[in-house]
Amino acid sequence: MSVPQSTIEDRQVTSWIWTDPKNVTVGNISSKQSSRKRFDLLQPLRLILDNMDVRDPELAHSLCETIPAQCPFERDVKLFGRTLFHIPPLCKLNPLYEEVSSLRFRALCYLADECGEDVSRYC
Repeated sequence: MSVPQSTIEDRQVTSWIWTDPKNVTVGNISSKQSSRKRFDLLQPLRLILDNMDVRDPELAHSLCETIPAQCPFERDVKLFGRTLFHIPPLCKLNPLYEEVSSLRFRALCYLADECGEDVSRYC
């Protein structure tokens, strides 16, 4: 058997078939039960942050100065030069952490790519 024949015979034909997500069953739980509507109070704020377009250098600078690059709550508590305990970064508990950090990243990219500025002072 030649190489082209073996690769043709081994291929599987796949097709895209539309299925109604209301009728799909996963295990013993149907998608109607698993996709219950949850009220998300922060969803409008998430959408505003995700859709914010950074096109002003002053806004980009203020965002980069205001939003910290690292979690400011992470600390080592020391007494007489010995570390007593470590407080882990708590920023991941913030429900808007991903949106705010991506907004800062977009501001940094705008300053670096479109304005041609050095953003190393914000890192």
